[in-house]
Amino acid sequence: MDREKAATNVRKRSGASGAHAKAAAAKKRQQARHKNTAKGRSSRRTSGRADIAAVFARLPKKVLAAAAVLIVLIIVIVFAARGCGVSHKTPEKVVRTLVEAYTSGSESKAKKCYGVSKADDNLQQEMDATVNYYKAFAADKAEITQCGQIYQNGKITYMYVIYDLVLKNGQSYPCISTYMVQKKDDGKYYVMTPSEITDDISKQAATKYAEFMNTQVYKDYTTAYDKFIKKNPGYEEQIAAKLK
Repeated sequence: MDREKAATNVRKRSGASGAHAKAAAAKKRQQARHKNTAKGRSSRRTSGRADIAAVFARLPKKVLAAAAVLIVLIIVIVFAARGCGVSHKTPEKVVRTLVEAYTSGSESKAKKCYGVSKADDNLQQEMDATVNYYKAFAADKAEITQCGQIYQNGKITYMYVIYDLVLKNGQSYPCISTYMVQKKDDGKYYVMTPSEITDDISKQAATKYAEFMNTQVYKDYTTAYDKFIKKNPGYEEQIAAKLK
């Protein structure tokens, strides 16, 4: 009986070993199939790339050059379209955009900052005068250094922006501008046009600006401005002469 039990135990162990062997063999066959499949996919991809390369190789050089130019133009147009937008999310962003529009001479972009498609006489005069003023400097670019609030009253925010006009001789002419910005019903911020600014708003702005002149921000601006004028005597007169 013990021998039968021993024999039975041996057969069970032998049977288990046989099952493991069969499973291992099946696993190897499956791995081989996967390997062959992967090779097939890789070869198809390689073949596809080779076919595409062959097509390009058969194309005339003029066609390839034209295609390359077209791709470059598309990229330029896409980035230009992204860069010409106007952000109305905050008072700071719309004011910054307006300064950039004026210094670059983009009247259409300035109108978007004001939220108008056609400017009335007062706004048109202001835009023309501002654009001509910046043209007189013949600056290469404008660099905004600071932008912030002077005061806020309800949906109206009085903003200042300090920036440098980078001249062709490498010097920077310090500038400061102020704008009234209003939050409209659509939740967006727009620079107020001259016709939207009432006498009461103007009086309050004058009082707040007088207080702003005592801040360190304004004092730093005047220091930089005085330094430029001292280094370039008669410069303002030159600009005024160009505007006549």
